[in-house]
Amino acid sequence: MRTLIKDIVQKVGETVELYGHVAVRRDHGKIIFIDLRDKSGIAQLVFFGKDMYQRADVLRSEWVIKVTGKVAQRPEAMVNKNIPTGEYEVAVENFEILNEAVTPPFDLTTDGREVGEEHRMKYRYIDLRRERMQKNIKNRYKVTKFFRDFLTEKDFIEIETPILSKTTPEGARDYLVPSRLYNGKFYALPQSPQQYKQLLMVSGFERYFQIARCFRDEDTRGDRQPEFTQLDLEMSYVNEGDVMGLIEEMLISLVKTHYPHKKIQQTPFPRMSHKEAMEKHGVDRPDLREDKNDPNLLAFCWVVDFPFFEKDEKAGLNPDGSPKWTFTHNPFSKPKDEHMEWLMKKENIGEILTTQYDIVLNGFEIGGGSIRNHKPEALKKVFEIMGFSEERIANNFGHMLSALGSGAPPHGGIAPGVDRIVMLLENEPNIREVIAFPKTGDARDLMMDAPSNVEPEQLKELSLEIKIKKS
Repeated sequence: MRTLIKDIVQKVGETVELYGHVAVRRDHGKIIFIDLRDKSGIAQLVFFGKDMYQRADVLRSEWVIKVTGKVAQRPEAMVNKNIPTGEYEVAVENFEILNEAVTPPFDLTTDGREVGEEHRMKYRYIDLRRERMQKNIKNRYKVTKFFRDFLTEKDFIEIETPILSKTTPEGARDYLVPSRLYNGKFYALPQSPQQYKQLLMVSGFERYFQIARCFRDEDTRGDRQPEFTQLDLEMSYVNEGDVMGLIEEMLISLVKTHYPHKKIQQTPFPRMSHKEAMEKHGVDRPDLREDKNDPNLLAFCWVVDFPFFEKDEKAGLNPDGSPKWTFTHNPFSKPKDEHMEWLMKKENIGEILTTQYDIVLNGFEIGGGSIRNHKPEALKKVFEIMGFSEERIANNFGHMLSALGSGAPPHGGIAPGVDRIVMLLENEPNIREVIAFPKTGDARDLMMDAPSNVEPEQLKELSLEIKIKKS
């Protein structure tokens, strides 16, 4: 029966059966030492005696083996205090080679930072074996489990929403999926579950969440890539303070539970207006750390009172010379109560403030949300200000207007980014270090060789033709 390596500390004098990868091999002439690695840790194996030495001489790095042997305490001079099993070793009595391995493409005993990213991404299944990556992915799981448990205790329920949906303007380019059954029509991958979670509030669930996959066809950078994960949640009958208070409690509890060695600089989290952030710090996601050299210092803050609209410089001017407008964050946001009349009359557009709130950590926006326009006439005014025709409003958002007109409760929510939160808590430079199979910085999957060409027959089924753009 298999024993996990971490459990050998309780089995001194017992014969155990271990399985794992050969991490390190050291040949001392008449004796071979091997560090065996499984998901739980490292164990030193000792192959002693002429027969055992000769058999073990073939073993190489990353081979997969099964070992039977007796657990003993190491001689005091050979104790490794850097690992939990460092006081113990296993005298091998028998072993079996389960699979051989080609020479690894890079050293797995380091943290991997010296290896080029493209090389690591191409062999990601091997890169993930290293200790740092195992820790990151396991801790990511602990974070998402914590979120699930915390929100479940707060009477939320987890509901999955569709991946194949409708293309609507939400601030970035959609990834489009052609339909085989309905030639010439397309699904879109969701940039967020924004509309679905609001529809769930209309449906009467009142408290919803999910660990949601989101897709945006935009340029990548360290804290962004084509697909990402967010903790998506929505609540009925709340105001800004209710949502912000919940998230603040959750993040403080997360740090205390799983990152107790880290210090939160200030609680309650400080709050500042968008105007104050821009005037004092020049950005709407200020880094408020008092000591930016302290990797374990966490400076959370809230940024509120964002402008609802901004001039759409790319779109030019209207025929009458007036500016064209676009939303700054989310077209579904509700303006502040004192500015609702301006919205409804389409007056003082540039001065309308929204109920948007962003949570910022060490200079990174890690989540954003708002109270929503729960009345259809108010949401429609937003699209009119953006210059949408009646036909476009009906085609793109008719389902939302209809739903809100069916008795929608006041509601609001937020969507903290799981990738960014884990990246910052693990002191990593980018989100690719905390995602099991990420894209590269230029949106490629080198391991799977994607994006890739498709067979002509597939294009024919979809009534599609490829035309290569000339550079």
